[in-house]
Amino acid sequence: MKWIIRVNTRTGNISKQEASNEEMRWGGRLLISKFLLREVPPTCDPLGRHNKLIFAPGLLGDTSVTTTGKFSVGGKSPLTHGVKESDVGGEAGKKIARLGIKAVVIEDIPEKAGTKVLTIGGDQITLSEIPELKGKFVSETIRFLRKRFGREVGIICIGPAGEMKMAGAGVAVSDANDIQVRYAARGGLGAVMGSKGIKAIVVDDSEAVAPQVFDEPLLREVSKDLVQAILEDPKTENRHKLGTPAILMMANELGLLPTRNFREGQFEKAEAICGERIVEVIAERGGDGRSGTPCLRGCVISCSNVFPDPSGKKTVASIQYENITLLGPNCGIGDLDDIAELNQLCNEVGVDTIETGAAIGVAMEAGIIPFGDAEGAKDLIRQIGRGTHLGRILGNGVVITGRVLGVRRVPAIKGQAIPGYDPRALKGNGVTYVTSPMGADHTAGNAFETAKTVDPIGRDNQVENSRRLQIRAAILDTMGLCLFTRPPFVKNPNLFALFLKGRYGWNVTYEDVQKIGLDVLETEREFNRRAGVSEEFFDIPEFMREESLPPRNSVYDLSMEEMQQVWEVKIPNSVF
Repeated sequence: MKWIIRVNTRTGNISKQEASNEEMRWGGRLLISKFLLREVPPTCDPLGRHNKLIFAPGLLGDTSVTTTGKFSVGGKSPLTHGVKESDVGGEAGKKIARLGIKAVVIEDIPEKAGTKVLTIGGDQITLSEIPELKGKFVSETIRFLRKRFGREVGIICIGPAGEMKMAGAGVAVSDANDIQVRYAARGGLGAVMGSKGIKAIVVDDSEAVAPQVFDEPLLREVSKDLVQAILEDPKTENRHKLGTPAILMMANELGLLPTRNFREGQFEKAEAICGERIVEVIAERGGDGRSGTPCLRGCVISCSNVFPDPSGKKTVASIQYENITLLGPNCGIGDLDDIAELNQLCNEVGVDTIETGAAIGVAMEAGIIPFGDAEGAKDLIRQIGRGTHLGRILGNGVVITGRVLGVRRVPAIKGQAIPGYDPRALKGNGVTYVTSPMGADHTAGNAFETAKTVDPIGRDNQVENSRRLQIRAAILDTMGLCLFTRPPFVKNPNLFALFLKGRYGWNVTYEDVQKIGLDVLETEREFNRRAGVSEEFFDIPEFMREESLPPRNSVYDLSMEEMQQVWEVKIPNSVF
């Protein structure tokens, strides 16, 4: 991958530049952080002319290494007003990489509102106005583009929430068969895409040429070792069978499951919506239902699912832990069919399920609808899609919702909703939420995986653990690897260096790879510092320091001074 594609949405000019030697060593999240710091004025309006929306495969994106079809989407966030990177599966990322494209950079904003589609092919890149797509739901957009461009293209698009520039909007990516719809959901990047007047991106890699790999036998051997190690790991079978909902019962037992706007840490109907129950329902109903399906080609973990309605027809694909938690227990809703429908409505409208579930929880706290009112919650999401006054409030995220409705208990940090792990009962995640340049984002360094080795409600080792996990996440996001590939790297961290040697011929050590992760975080922090959103100004919500969380009755008690030591503690010998 060596090409940087730049698309100016004001002039319509499209350029194709060869990456510099320095840029060739950037990928995914690292590339996004470097481009933002270099090219985007940190204090700019996230929805204005000077912000940029960047699509970047990871460093291994053009290889056959498992899960490397994931790619990064980034820009300045309209929620956090700082740097934002969100990675996503689906089909388009691998196709971008196969075309030798290191990054697609969408610049400026159009003079007149429109509904444009960017088409990227091997020898031609075009920007076309397609007014028929205006206001279309995500599934309608995908069907239209399939009919016009064919079955083999990759599709990236936004829903009506993104077109209306709502800060809770995400960017959708379809899989090869348009069954799984995956989201670069967090941080409002769908609103940035909407501000650029881009409804969709279509990627045609039919004329792609295989990349020149430095050492194909080595790359093949290391890739085989990675797959074997993944399949041998005992967690893989559980992830394949149950997916991310596998952790719901453990989260409930630990008392960290957000319930009724983060008032409680356990939900009385948890068993009715857990991973084991989802698998049972899928098997009972048959039809379109599936467990253990991939979100992108070549993934040997296959942790996704297709959840069917009682007749066996697909409701949503995939129903995941975060979606269940924020749209379910957090709203007092304990019926799987209701949660699945709420999830699908979010997918169609084009909003982040975490941000939207948190906003609905706050609306319930304000008395707009009562906790447990599933039909009322569905109506609220439909209002987001229609752009009603209330819908626009909710669609702009939990902080705006709380401010307009006069609710003090707003579960957010740096303007972004807290995910499905209450930091009072998982304090390592509290450190990550506050100190990560991403704000409240569990994918930036999730301490849930260390809950058995680091006391979740204790104070010891939380800062050190968060630092290690944040560096680890940054490395994986730069490589283009899924977080679930981490067990083999824990056993043999040198795999990273071998992959880079096989693909590029780089003579790097694992210590060099760790420096990549640090470079990501330091670059992102510098952008945020210049933007005026450094972490020291955004603490854990005040109510979480004052209200104890049942059933363990813990409060968040790590001070800001303690958390900021995350950047001062010594780098461990291995972050894996």
